[in-house]
Amino acid sequence: MPKMGESVIEATITKWLKKEGDTVEEDDSIAEIATDKVDSEIPSPVEGTIKKLLYNEGDTVAVGEVIAEMSVEGEEGEESEEEATEEKSAASPAKEEKKEESAEPEKGQVPVSETDIKNYSAKDFESLSGFYSPLVRSIAQKEDVSVEELQAIQGSGKEGRVTKRDILDYIEKRGEKGKAAATGEPAAPKEAPASQPAAASQPSGAAQTIQAPKVQSWEGDNIVEMDRMRRMIADHMVTSKHVSPHVTMFIDVDMTEIVNWRNKVKKDFQQREGEKITFTPIFLEAAAKALKDYPRVNASVDGYNIIERKKINIGMATALPDGNLIVPVIKDADQKNLLGLTKSVNDLAKRARDRKLTPDEISGGTFSLTNFGSFNNITGSPIINQPEVAILGVGAIQKKPVVVESQAGDMIGIRHITILSITFDHRVVDGAMGGMFLNRVKHYLENFDTERNM
Repeated sequence: MPKMGESVIEATITKWLKKEGDTVEEDDSIAEIATDKVDSEIPSPVEGTIKKLLYNEGDTVAVGEVIAEMSVEGEEGEESEEEATEEKSAASPAKEEKKEESAEPEKGQVPVSETDIKNYSAKDFESLSGFYSPLVRSIAQKEDVSVEELQAIQGSGKEGRVTKRDILDYIEKRGEKGKAAATGEPAAPKEAPASQPAAASQPSGAAQTIQAPKVQSWEGDNIVEMDRMRRMIADHMVTSKHVSPHVTMFIDVDMTEIVNWRNKVKKDFQQREGEKITFTPIFLEAAAKALKDYPRVNASVDGYNIIERKKINIGMATALPDGNLIVPVIKDADQKNLLGLTKSVNDLAKRARDRKLTPDEISGGTFSLTNFGSFNNITGSPIINQPEVAILGVGAIQKKPVVVESQAGDMIGIRHITILSITFDHRVVDGAMGGMFLNRVKHYLENFDTERNM
């Protein structure tokens, strides 16, 4: 399993493109894989014949693990197999630990064999959205934990995944509740970690009662199953709304000077740079400047700690041809001039549509921007991209009659106006700061230097 970026530690094999016995050329794609960031393919590092596939479709594999054995021309069969086995053994200490962990169950846990895990993960809980490891699924089956219960468990693992410890804690609490109901005694509360918000602010088990209403299809309805990316988006949006109290504010911005400047330079710019200049990099430049002025908006929350980010990495929501959404990140946006931002925006947007982004290019964001104006919508109330604390929405730029102040007095004029919106996490950004930040973005846009050279 190849390294796919610093933030990616594992990937799921979604489809084998070759089977055992197939001959492949160097760089032929042999498998499709999916991470929690992006989908891609694994190319063959050499020319040869596939001897053995070591994992099944649907298996999640750590980076660095051997996933297949190949025979290369002129190679001794036994020696090749022995070397591959040694390499796999050396590269997968985590896998060995996992086997030992399964072999020695904790007190109160039903023993889970590796065979049980494989058989169970292949046939049960097919309606689950999000990633659940085979071990977690198998424990859920043996302890009669339903799909609804499993999805209600708040995971403590990476990207909110449910770990072995999470599901065992849930089973233990469920047992205590059952015992309490039988005896009439209240179940003993569990002490919350010091770094987390007090449990009293959210009653234990409150999230477990939240269930989506049952929906019945009618005759003539078209039922379309969500693809993997749409499921990830759905889970991410629901999680964001559960994690952060969302507040949205709006402001009008006069874009007339910027519109006139862009109309003046766009033809020469495209001839010289081979690039189109859109309004997006201009909004990104203003947002980056405002984030330097208000670092609390460029932050994340960890329990009761606020992490004000030094880097300003702005995610740019990009619509894909299939209707899904991806957010490539412009790293160190505050250190790029308008030309650099323009090239970054065009490059990332094109490769996003071509599905050629790397995992690192869609991770590490500290703030996001979404452009409703691309679809001629005047404004919107965006959802925060966790673990960030704010997102800027940009509406369509439209000609509108507005009151224009002048030395001769007020008059009605036709101006190019857009509506900006900001949604922020009210745990750390209050209305005053959110409003001041949005007004600062307006200030930078309305005082844009129209004499600058690109």
